[in-house]
Amino acid sequence: MPMLRTVRLAGAAVAAAVLLPTTPALGAAHLVAPGETLWGIASANGLSASAVAAANGLSPEARVIAGNTLTIPAPGAAPGPAPTAASAPAAAAAPVSRGGLRVRWGDSLGAIAARNGVSLARLAAVNGLDPSRPLLAGTSLRLPAAGGAGTSAAPVASTTAAPAPMGAYEVRPGDTLGALAARSRVPLQQMAFMNGLDPKKPLLAGTVLKLPTGSPVTSSAPAPARTIVPAAPPAAAPGRLSASQIGSIAAQHGAPGSLATAIAWQESGFNNGMLSGANARGVMQILPGTWAWVQANLSRARLDPSSPADNVRAGSLYLADLMRQTNGDPAMAAAAYYQGLASVRRIGMLPETRRYVANVMALRSRFGG
Repeated sequence: MPMLRTVRLAGAAVAAAVLLPTTPALGAAHLVAPGETLWGIASANGLSASAVAAANGLSPEARVIAGNTLTIPAPGAAPGPAPTAASAPAAAAAPVSRGGLRVRWGDSLGAIAARNGVSLARLAAVNGLDPSRPLLAGTSLRLPAAGGAGTSAAPVASTTAAPAPMGAYEVRPGDTLGALAARSRVPLQQMAFMNGLDPKKPLLAGTVLKLPTGSPVTSSAPAPARTIVPAAPPAAAPGRLSASQIGSIAAQHGAPGSLATAIAWQESGFNNGMLSGANARGVMQILPGTWAWVQANLSRARLDPSSPADNVRAGSLYLADLMRQTNGDPAMAAAAYYQGLASVRRIGMLPETRRYVANVMALRSRFGG
């Protein structure tokens, strides 16, 4: 998720409503797609993350796994039992099947082969995979025994999952934008610009915000039952692009194609309908303030806020700018994309940033980087 590096209030973002679909009936099932989050699924159904988590016996902070099925409760349905100490870690563990494992974000076929003491070629052959192609999150793999001819071995833990977006916050009753900005130690105008909000209008409970990295803002109050997405571009509109399309667009706008593609997969699974709890949208998970800044300072053409291709164009222009400012260092550029360049320069990479960068670099090797 790109972080706003600087603030420019000229050329305010043009509002674009984000429409949420009607909530399905009680007990409706949702198959988790690559790149989806518990918060995003809940938001798309007009529910809070805590409501969907409770209906599935999960912690609201749990990471959902591609290929799993979630129950979507009806509005007003009584919440299920609170997650136990044992249920929360279960959401973070990689499910296994028939002596294998399910691929997690950041996994590569080569890394899994190395961890299990088997060759990449054997692991690919046992699973009928092309070792030169990216490994999709949610894929179930059979692990050949070391030294054997393809017998399944005991599973091992997969690589760490993609870190959650930084600074996600859902407005509680009584919060004001001014108070949140003061507690975050940033100017009110910057907080408003970053999130595509009008600083003169009331802040509605349930609004999703991106707070600055390291902001001390927390709340013990429960999250509101319904979330509100600020009506600012870009829109989390339906649509997907292929890896080759993303790489081509990135190269045309000065960013390394494999790096942009890796970031896009890490951020959204190439899904332009993705909306994060930190108010980022689209294939490249762009914040409203970043979109407005790129449009005003980097893009020569008007960008369509609902277009998956233009979402990638905006993210690629931003990434290319970060590459220039980090002297062409792809790891630093990826860290800045996630944590914010000023923050990385000031305090270094945070632990979750290091995990993000490691995942992106592993993915980049699978996309030709």
